[in-house]
Amino acid sequence: MASMPLCRLPIRPSPAKTSLFSVPKPNFESSANPLKPPLKTLTFSLSPSLPLHHRRRFEVAPSQAANPDQIFPSNLVSKEGFDEWDSLTAKFAGAANLPFLLLQLPQIILNAQNLLAGNKAALFAVPWLGMLTGLLGNLSLLSYFAKKRETEAVFVQTLGVISTYIVILQLAMAEAMPLPQFVVTSVVVGFGLVLNFLNYFSLLNEVVWRSWEDFITIGGLAVLPQVMWSTFVPFIPSSILPGALACTMAVVAVVMARTGKLSEKGIKFVGSMSGWTATLLFMWMPVAQMWTNYLNPDNIKGLSAFSMLLGMIGNGLLIPRALFIRDLMWFTGSSWASFMLGWGNLACMYCYNSIGRELFLSATIGLFIWIGMALWRDTKAYGYSSPLRSLKELICGP
Repeated sequence: MASMPLCRLPIRPSPAKTSLFSVPKPNFESSANPLKPPLKTLTFSLSPSLPLHHRRRFEVAPSQAANPDQIFPSNLVSKEGFDEWDSLTAKFAGAANLPFLLLQLPQIILNAQNLLAGNKAALFAVPWLGMLTGLLGNLSLLSYFAKKRETEAVFVQTLGVISTYIVILQLAMAEAMPLPQFVVTSVVVGFGLVLNFLNYFSLLNEVVWRSWEDFITIGGLAVLPQVMWSTFVPFIPSSILPGALACTMAVVAVVMARTGKLSEKGIKFVGSMSGWTATLLFMWMPVAQMWTNYLNPDNIKGLSAFSMLLGMIGNGLLIPRALFIRDLMWFTGSSWASFMLGWGNLACMYCYNSIGRELFLSATIGLFIWIGMALWRDTKAYGYSSPLRSLKELICGP
């Protein structure tokens, strides 16, 4: 891919070249993380094709590059307030590592106890299709964030892949997940982790990476409708037709994009399909869990309320960062997971008297206060008068 020049404050010409697979060297002697600039260093791109994290928020035309006053919009109250919220949102995303590190731990411990006690039936409360959906979503999102060099999000998704895979391993041991599906899942997870980290550290050939992107695009589009269909079996007839049709359409779309048979807009759409498919896979995970709760309310005791609470907190910590950098896909996935995977399952457990009123009300109030604070601080950082402006930019762009 063609190299592109970058400039940063203070603006000066730079002879260095960069690309999507390399990160510009920051103007300081040492850093705790050499793979990305310090949080208060604003990096701007002269090309709109660079990832959003590299372009940050504002683009600078070459004719404007000599005037730093044109970097920020006229309605921005203060650069300090903008930089402070930039720094805080990145720290929130980094702090999400802790709840995600512990997210599946209570469920893993509970599953281990049931396995040791010979109570394999308790593990059927955790739908393997829902866990597989979440795992594939985490793996695809890992590729998305590895390409964007969002370090905190890469670590979060890696933890999600590993912890969810451990749960799937336990389900396979309890025979709650078919063995062939488990073997295929294990191979895909192993290759996916290796390729993503080779790409993150710029050690992977571009052709290999594009092949992996094509694979996750086709695989994600094939798996998503199949998982959605299979969730409601036996209320609907079992069939592989949804996955087969989606897979065929995905192969045709990828081949046409790679051979130049699509317009530039069509190629860009195909390129974004893997990220959105990953988000939809991740979003389907709580739907599958809630459907299982509805069909087998007695099995809700096999769920860990602490895991659901951690999922709500971890995804909630990612929402301010996704809103700040105007990443609609990230914002959609994190918000859905926080409300549905976390709060939604807590609501189900409360309705079936599995948790107390105090825990449920505390989680509800805390979540809504956090969302309100994120919208207010983002509005203040950008100097807007209403949070609706921030949401409009998030959905429609600036």
